[in-house]
Amino acid sequence: MKHVARPALAPIAALLLAACVPSVRRDPSPQMGRPEAVSLFGNRLYTPELPLERRTRLEADLAEAQRAYEARPGNADALIWYGRRLAYLGRYRDAVAIFSEGIKRHPRDARIYRHRGHRLITLRRFEHAIRDLRRAAQLTMGQPDQPEPDGMPNAQNVPLSTLQGNIWYHLGLAHYLRGEWGRAAEAFRQALARARNDDSVVAASDWLYMALRRGGRAAEAARVLERIRRDMNVMENTAYHRRLLLYRGELPADSVLTGEGDGTQLATQGYGVGNWHLYNGRRREAEDILWRVVQAENWAPFGYIAAEADLHRLERSGRR
Repeated sequence: MKHVARPALAPIAALLLAACVPSVRRDPSPQMGRPEAVSLFGNRLYTPELPLERRTRLEADLAEAQRAYEARPGNADALIWYGRRLAYLGRYRDAVAIFSEGIKRHPRDARIYRHRGHRLITLRRFEHAIRDLRRAAQLTMGQPDQPEPDGMPNAQNVPLSTLQGNIWYHLGLAHYLRGEWGRAAEAFRQALARARNDDSVVAASDWLYMALRRGGRAAEAARVLERIRRDMNVMENTAYHRRLLLYRGELPADSVLTGEGDGTQLATQGYGVGNWHLYNGRRREAEDILWRVVQAENWAPFGYIAAEADLHRLERSGRR
């Protein structure tokens, strides 16, 4: 990753980014094994280290999923869980390979295209992800939606997303990461139409709002905020909820950049505020935050990938 000296952030923003950037080797020696992906800047990306307790738990889950898959290799559910468990350990290429095998065996199972599309986004293969997710949308057209089980359940053990909602949500992300704001907005509207709870509403609304703002459609974006309230029942997507309250003018930027939460929450918070500065014409402030977001060890969160994509576009535009 290209490192550039940047002006200091406000104290709270600096605290957030200090919490998620603890001196990480981004392009280490070959002895560390093969990279999982290559960044948009051409740097090799390796699986980040996990805390021992979490890794032990995830490895046990993977071993169980692998046994189930090997016992029933023709079972689509077993295959999907094997691929998902591989991805939770940062083995994204292996997960894509399993999902690819699944598509050969179950070419009309939209779930497998949905999950492969998700992990192709992680690997920065956005065009391939779009093809998979569009195929998944075609396969579910006219069909009833269904809840999608969580691989890492929330405290209430309540699944919050649906298959079709996730298909359109990830399709919107893939278009957004390519800078295709209109197509991204169209997909996020479809995801929002399938939202069954406030967590799904705030996630789709946040990305829809950003896609519209980046596409110069501020009046439409403002209408997205009309259904957002402080007292929404949000269990998981609190970072998205707080971002939306920021857009409504109900929270200051420093209060969104709290420095609390896991790496995904931190990337979400940082990207939201950086992007807010960007589409409001404050490029210097935006770059300050986005560059620090992409120094985090975990490069898989969507906020990280979006920051990387924006910086890559900004750098290319500056060379013209």
